[in-house]
Amino acid sequence: MLAPDARVRPAGRRPPAAPTPPKPVPGPMKSLSVRAQNVLKELAVELTGEQPPKGPWSPSRELLLALPAERLATARNCGPRTMREIIAWAQGCGVTIRPTVRPGGSLSEMWAGLIANASSGALTSAEIVGALQRSIRRKSVRIPVAFQVVLVKILLSGFE
Repeated sequence: MLAPDARVRPAGRRPPAAPTPPKPVPGPMKSLSVRAQNVLKELAVELTGEQPPKGPWSPSRELLLALPAERLATARNCGPRTMREIIAWAQGCGVTIRPTVRPGGSLSEMWAGLIANASSGALTSAEIVGALQRSIRRKSVRIPVAFQVVLVKILLSGFE
């Protein structure tokens, strides 16, 4: 039974939909944050040999094209928020930097995932190298004991 105030509409007819606003056209943001600029300045020297000036700076298109998401994810001082900002800014400039499967994340989450992979026998040498490189770039002095045990076993067994 219908409520007394319910409207009865003929079958198959819908009320007109409200117009949706168009999606904004991508364009570069006004400027990058100081942290994002500093991350890109360090990467510019490494990836393109470009020497950015001190103070406000806008990265070149060549740098954005040469920048892999994996390198951005492991760059010093580049956390998840800064990575998202740089990727969005590059998108606005017409350069797509495909984010890694899991951008950011803490080092403890990374180590926990590697320990789980090692215990299931699915750990690869590339994962080990990547984790150690990321830990070094983030200047971490802590490597979990469980992972140290895994490394010792791997080194003793001649892991490939």
